[in-house]
Amino acid sequence: MILLFQESTLFYTFMKCKRLEIFSVLEGLKARNMRIFTPRLFRGVFPVAPTRIKYFLETATKKGRIVRLKKGLYAVKTPLPSEEEIANVLYQPSYISFEYALMKHGILPEMVYAVTSATTKPTRLFTVGGLGYSYLTIGERAFIGYTLQNENVSGETRSVLFAEPEKALADYLYFVALGRKTLNDRLILERLDKKKIIQYANLFNNRKLLSLIDSLYA
Repeated sequence: MILLFQESTLFYTFMKCKRLEIFSVLEGLKARNMRIFTPRLFRGVFPVAPTRIKYFLETATKKGRIVRLKKGLYAVKTPLPSEEEIANVLYQPSYISFEYALMKHGILPEMVYAVTSATTKPTRLFTVGGLGYSYLTIGERAFIGYTLQNENVSGETRSVLFAEPEKALADYLYFVALGRKTLNDRLILERLDKKKIIQYANLFNNRKLLSLIDSLYA
């Protein structure tokens, strides 16, 4: 009897998901840790016609149960992915760097109101939920110096690609040297490894950048 009850419960849940009932779908996404997804990934979990998926996503978005991050990319609203998780997925390949990473590493002692990332793709700017996500282009040779950082949030492990402190500074100073960013005179450099900064700076093949680093440590 217990086995029959379990089988009938699983069948009932499956049928509700096939009908794309919002609560059941959200539970199914949560069970698979799919906080951010595309329609294609969605169909891999719920094998129904693309037209039904499109209708469901439009309806769930209007009801505020799902958030549209950009065309073809969605996120569950509860629990909403962190701004850093969104930044990593919104435009790929990318890793968080520049002012946002400097702030997080305690190098820039002030608030930053946009999530800044480095990418090898063309420069882009997105706005999601009133927050800006900027992506600046660097060469493939310089697209290193980042690590996968894990944090536990409400019992869930969330992973984000983040620039190392020295790489975040090198990325930032590169755009200062190009005249595309303004140098912040409150940078806290005491805990950074200057040799490591220079190693990363050499990847950009820019003499102004190296001179700028020397002036900061003069």
